[in-house]
Amino acid sequence: MLDAVRATCDVTARRDADPVSFVHAFATREDRELAGLLAACLAFGNVTTIRNKLADIRARLGPSLTRAAASLPGLQKKLAGFVHRVFRADDVARLLHGARRCQDLHGSLEATFRAGYPAGRAATADDTWEALACFVDAIRREGPLPRTSPHGFRGPAHLLPDVRSGAGAKRLFLFLRWMARPADGVDLGVWSLSPSLLFCPVDTHILKLGRNLGLTLRADGGATTVREITAGLALFDPADPVKYDFSLCHLGMATRCREAYEPTVCDGCPARSACRHAPSDGDTSLSKKKRAPTNTPVRPEPRARNAPFAR
Repeated sequence: MLDAVRATCDVTARRDADPVSFVHAFATREDRELAGLLAACLAFGNVTTIRNKLADIRARLGPSLTRAAASLPGLQKKLAGFVHRVFRADDVARLLHGARRCQDLHGSLEATFRAGYPAGRAATADDTWEALACFVDAIRREGPLPRTSPHGFRGPAHLLPDVRSGAGAKRLFLFLRWMARPADGVDLGVWSLSPSLLFCPVDTHILKLGRNLGLTLRADGGATTVREITAGLALFDPADPVKYDFSLCHLGMATRCREAYEPTVCDGCPARSACRHAPSDGDTSLSKKKRAPTNTPVRPEPRARNAPFAR
């Protein structure tokens, strides 16, 4: 079912309606790194609003994010008055400037991220969490983008999550997916990081599908849930467990799932054949009733953790 959903997804149409389209508008590696981080970090709220806000930023900063991000005062001036949800102009300016400074210091954001993995041995997926935390530390340090705002604003803390506290880090794993997965019309293949080191960016849609398909029993989007859902997807493709994420997310957005069997909603759903709420073929006794837990989801075993960096 997962492969069928992915194979039949209209990739171009989905991409053009997704914040990742903002990243595809840039040509250089450096600009795509900055654009990817910005688009992922601002991916909070209604997707149309997100895309409009990204278009506003591009109009303000011009065709090269790399050049625009070199000067913090310049960024602050060009972004003056910008607001998106809890994020303000200064938050975005410091994020971009900190990321650009990391590019200058390490050569790329990929090198900045890789610096957080342990030296002397092959990286594993478990190491990715600390590498991501170190990546956040580096950008905050170079921004500088402290977690607390002197004015009490929530934006600085929310823009980059506290990975070590157990956050699911949905938006940062979205950024990693865009950068590291092979170019397929959605993801860009900018980095050489192995997709086996990635974790699924779990938003409300992926969480709903994850429960329906038995990939997790949990109701939150924290780190434990992210590990469980990714481990389940790794049973189908351990080398690239998050390849299903884009299609599953849009499947979740397109359906009217109520996490219970309703014939008028469920019978046309592409996920029906694998959903734990749907009755087996010919069984209509569960229509409009709560399904008995005869198909209780089982947490999958953790996937292998010895994947090296390079594909």
